[in-house]
Amino acid sequence: MLNADPSGDTLGGAGRRHPRRATRLEVRETTMRNHVPCSVRRRRRLLRAGLAALVFGLAGAGLPSLAMAQALSSGAGGVVNEGPSGGGGSSSDPFGHLPGTMVLDAVIRDVRPGTTSGGHPDFETFLGEVRLGLLRDTLDENGKPVLSGNFAGTQLNSVFRDSSGRAIMPAMYDPARGDTAGSLQVRTDRRVTSFDSFRSWYNDVEGVNQSTVIQLTLKRVPGTSRFVFDSAVDEPYRSLGGFFAINGQLWGDSARNRAGLMSNFFFTTEVSTIFTYKRGQGLVFTFTGDDDVWVFIGGRLAIDLGGVHPRREQSVELDRLSWLEDGKTYKLQVFHAERHTTESNFRIETNLLLAPSDDALFD
Repeated sequence: MLNADPSGDTLGGAGRRHPRRATRLEVRETTMRNHVPCSVRRRRRLLRAGLAALVFGLAGAGLPSLAMAQALSSGAGGVVNEGPSGGGGSSSDPFGHLPGTMVLDAVIRDVRPGTTSGGHPDFETFLGEVRLGLLRDTLDENGKPVLSGNFAGTQLNSVFRDSSGRAIMPAMYDPARGDTAGSLQVRTDRRVTSFDSFRSWYNDVEGVNQSTVIQLTLKRVPGTSRFVFDSAVDEPYRSLGGFFAINGQLWGDSARNRAGLMSNFFFTTEVSTIFTYKRGQGLVFTFTGDDDVWVFIGGRLAIDLGGVHPRREQSVELDRLSWLEDGKTYKLQVFHAERHTTESNFRIETNLLLAPSDDALFD
């Protein structure tokens, strides 16, 4: 995405499934460690069926269920791992009983830019700022996002913030909570071509996209309950100049990034997870990046950063979500798109304890 200073409040400004051999391509060793061979996926699917049952069955027990989930997943590409201080807590780290990392699967679907013959018309063809309302606020029966029919959306000109100063989705704005209003602008210029073009963003469509699965490792910040994945800091992405997860794979590299490296732009990312909601625990999920990102919690929209835009951020405080019930387990799903050169940023920060769900892996 285009470069911009993410700190200011004023924003202004105008598949087919991949062949199995794709994961065997010789790419950078550090990148390859983050990819999941196809032969492992179905074993993990069975494993996570047991893991999901365990999490659902022991949700009321809190952290012990995570320790048991770790034991269940050990030796098979564990999905929840203990850090050096995991398992007990200490005076130096009051959160040492939490896992050191959380490992989530992400489906990457690669498309060709709309500027090339046979390319995708939604990629490398639009510019601008955050557009709200491109999607319906609920997922379809298959757990996929659906266009609202407003192909232009409403532009976010300045940020809406909660009483803690965090950027929030304007639909969450509540002056009674001390939130600060931003500003919006009605637009008529499209940011998505059609219902048909959007269908291949998060579904495998032969001849249009190719897909693979990577792993995202969220690391716990020492001394806190916060877990972070940050493409600006975590390797191999830092060395690659951004969130370029499929360099040398699928449709292949297409453009130079801001670091001057050839990179595979023009892809979408889908992450599906489960968690147990605990009311009053200050649970927050934050996404920072570009371009489009939508986060659905319990099947309903909670973060709306649609459109082709520079690096932007939104948070959701789960206690604001009236449809969540204390002690129940829900899905949290992230739908992201990297649609334009020359940057790609992807950052998740949360104090939720997330376990993977295979919903995104087999559509």
